[in-house]
Amino acid sequence: MANKTLDVLGLKCPQPILKMAIEAPNLQAGDVLEVLADCPSFPRDIENWCKKTGKTLLFCRDEGGKFNAQVQF
Repeated sequence: MANKTLDVLGLKCPQPILKMAIEAPNLQAGDVLEVLADCPSFPRDIENWCKKTGKTLLFCRDEGGKFNAQVQF
C-alpha cells in the first residue's frame, strides 16, 4: 500500500480531476491518493469522480480556501 500526493493548486475545473484520472492507473488497490486543490468546485467534482469510478473518498476538508482530500483506490 502506497500513499501519493497530487498537488493541483492553481488549476481550475476540470483540470484537477483530469490530473487525478491520469494518475489513477499508476495506483494499486489499497493505495491512497492525497489531493491538494483550490478550485471552488473541487469538493463536488471529487465526490462525483469517486462515485463514477468506484473509489472511496476518505475525506475532503476545506482548509481556508484550499482543499485537502484523500481517495482510497
